[in-house]
Amino acid sequence: MSQHNTNQGSAVRHRHRTEGPQKHIIAFIFSIVLTLIAFATVAAGGVNTSFTIILLVVMAILQVLVQLGYWMHMKDKGHLIPILFLAFGFFVAGATVLTALYLVWW
Repeated sequence: MSQHNTNQGSAVRHRHRTEGPQKHIIAFIFSIVLTLIAFATVAAGGVNTSFTIILLVVMAILQVLVQLGYWMHMKDKGHLIPILFLAFGFFVAGATVLTALYLVWW
């Protein structure tokens, strides 16, 4: 009987911990705040155009990082292959844009 209890105790210690809803709620609120900042900047109208564009790009990058990290769980261990595929996709997209620019302007 004591052997069964020790096996059961070690199984409890080795269970996978889940995040719970707290981090997801924080990530959701952070996404909403980023969206509201972007909308407010555009809606203000009197803000410098180059500042608005830079701020929108920064907000978009932060949104992508939040989406990948919390909703797609890329921050967790064991997601190296999807991260590599995403990096390769960014490389191909960047190379395509640069090639198109080269072909159009030169």
